[in-house]
Amino acid sequence: MSDEDDRLIDLPRVKEIVGLGKTMVYRLVREGRFPKPCKPGGAATRWSETEVRAWKACVLADRSD
Repeated sequence: MSDEDDRLIDLPRVKEIVGLGKTMVYRLVREGRFPKPCKPGGAATRWSETEVRAWKACVLADRSD
């Protein structure tokens, strides 16, 4: 996915992609272990879909069998 195709996604979509709840997502962000969200305007909080999917791919790649 190129930068031009990257979408900003909301928390419900992030949770759906990574399978984590709101509390865990924000905990991992605070710990620097999950992509930081951006604030495109007002109270809206969004994440880069590319970054979220890359994070998930890394987690899956790092697991031990």
